[in-house]
Amino acid sequence: MSGRHDFAPEDAQALVERGFGSLHGARYVLLRVGDAPGDAREARLWLRSLTVTSLAAAKVGRLKQVSQIAFTAAGLRALDVPVDGIPGFAPEFLDGLAGDPSRSRRLGDVGPNDPSYWRWGYGAAEPHMLLILLAEEDAIEDHLAQTLESMPHAACTLVAINAASTHVDREPFGFVDGISQPNVDWGGTLRPGGAKDRLYRDRIALGEFVLGYPNEYGFVADYPVADGIGRNGTYLVYRQLKQDVAGFWGWIAEQAGRNKAIALAELMVGRRIDGDPLPALEQAGKGRNGFLFGADPDGIACPIGAHIRRANPRNGDDPQGRQGFLNDILSSLGLKGTAVHDAVASARFHRLLRRGRPYGPVPDPWASMMPAVSPDLVEESGLHFICLNASLARQFEFVQGSWISSPYFAGLSGEQDPLLGNRCPANGGLPTDAFACHDASGNPRLFSSMPHFVTVVGGAYFFLPGIAGLSRILRD
Repeated sequence: MSGRHDFAPEDAQALVERGFGSLHGARYVLLRVGDAPGDAREARLWLRSLTVTSLAAAKVGRLKQVSQIAFTAAGLRALDVPVDGIPGFAPEFLDGLAGDPSRSRRLGDVGPNDPSYWRWGYGAAEPHMLLILLAEEDAIEDHLAQTLESMPHAACTLVAINAASTHVDREPFGFVDGISQPNVDWGGTLRPGGAKDRLYRDRIALGEFVLGYPNEYGFVADYPVADGIGRNGTYLVYRQLKQDVAGFWGWIAEQAGRNKAIALAELMVGRRIDGDPLPALEQAGKGRNGFLFGADPDGIACPIGAHIRRANPRNGDDPQGRQGFLNDILSSLGLKGTAVHDAVASARFHRLLRRGRPYGPVPDPWASMMPAVSPDLVEESGLHFICLNASLARQFEFVQGSWISSPYFAGLSGEQDPLLGNRCPANGGLPTDAFACHDASGNPRLFSSMPHFVTVVGGAYFFLPGIAGLSRILRD
């Protein structure tokens, strides 16, 4: 890999670096472009009139409002962009999130998560564009109204306007969220490869998240180079996840008892409800993310199948870490360690930048354990899951399919992610509704017949272009 690269903040949409947690108002506007003559041109003209926030603008000072624009492959086609003839677009993006039944099976989008049940993202409800609008809580509706005021209604139609909660730090099950994020190497000084990568590191090459830069393999992966449309862009995954908060806490209270419910929930998540590491993993002075799982290879402290352990196993290229020259060679040859402990791929090739927000209320866990008066009277809660990655296949799809949904993660059998799993039987009818852990005394426990707690109700793959790429997409 060469030296420092020339990343230009003025040519990137601000979301690639910032989640804007200080702006508590958020609206996700999903739109379709009409197919009548002139609709594509009218839509492009309107989008050109919007002020899209660059990263450079975000670096100048605190912004009062932010606008970002992303497109599905179907949306680029609807805008008369010859996306299928531009080399470098990811095939997963061109297919779409719900465009291939085999992809849906791999991602766990079957059973209750099947795209045919989605509110948006499938068939005629597949969006063409996503507008992400952020502002102060008392200003977000004005920002939304001003953005849509000049929209050509004959050329553009609304699929949905999804609102986020004004609280951004806690997801609806009650856990502090958004703590773990990769440390992006914006300056391009990282040199992947070598013995140091045997250890887990949080610093990740820019090319894992922004197109046109060296990645963790040390080279620039394929991206749409023609006409500069792809550089400084990224792929954005948006999945709307409905969370059964009462069902989650009710089942846990039934299994563990009301007094031990939070402790069991913390084992399922892999963190304390306040965001701190589990006590056995916590290291003094290392902060909320200063822990690894290497000292807990068998999942005694943090279960192997816990949510955060699946989403980020916090391992390096070698499960044994660095042990000196000779032992490193023995480990590389497979002569040290066990197959079970070598069952998880190195985390540095599969990291995601998360930019999502919750929606609906975050109820008190104790109140959630009480029987609801009527499900119709309970406001829906969930998560607008949004992540950025340069490789849909190697990053989002790998994490979702091989780690989150897989009942075979890290040598397990019969378990999916305790939060996100769909509980549908695996090949051959293998149940996937179990959860194995150890209690406070170190005794093994196995819970079974776990219901599903999270349902996918919408989703799509988007391309979030750089500022110059956006101008080329919207030109006449």
